[in-house]
Amino acid sequence: MRAIVQRVTKASVRVGEDQISSVGRGLCVLLGISSEDTKKDAEYIVRKILNLRLFEDENGRAWSKSVMDKNFEVLCVSQFTLHCVLKGNKPDFHLAMPAELAQPFYDSILENMRSAYKPELIKDGKFGAYMQVHIQNDGPVTIELTSPSGPTDPKTLAKQEKQQLRREKCCPKGLQELSSQREAQHQQQVSTNSSGAEGDM
Repeated sequence: MRAIVQRVTKASVRVGEDQISSVGRGLCVLLGISSEDTKKDAEYIVRKILNLRLFEDENGRAWSKSVMDKNFEVLCVSQFTLHCVLKGNKPDFHLAMPAELAQPFYDSILENMRSAYKPELIKDGKFGAYMQVHIQNDGPVTIELTSPSGPTDPKTLAKQEKQQLRREKCCPKGLQELSSQREAQHQQQVSTNSSGAEGDM
């Protein structure tokens, strides 16, 4: 599952001449569901959207508060084009979940979000409609989320994140390769010296 999360000062959705939804300060989320997504993917995305610290605190310190901390609104818009695969220059969307399956799945995501937060602050567009989405991005701040393909158990995710951080802190690849080359040269020199000594005996 993919989500594009934008911090906004306001956002709205129109279908034809009718305005379907609008929000003030908060988040606008474009949400794409793939054919392989499960309940675990939905839970991960909902948790991340509601807990991303994209807002300042009372003292003006940036990246301190979530949309829930600030009691701001969230506008969700279904967006199957996030699962686009290009065939030459032509977009292909076969990785997206078919509409007849995606709609109830999308509705369940909205229900989860409303259950976890405040129902009246979660808005959405019109699934499957041709929409005009008006977004006034604040910052601009845009965050891309992708649900993990592996297990989504919190302990497992925390362990995976720590392992990734350790790998990133290790010496750069170039230095690792240089160190390996020097070690190989050293081993070769030791082997040559050892062979020479045996021959003298």
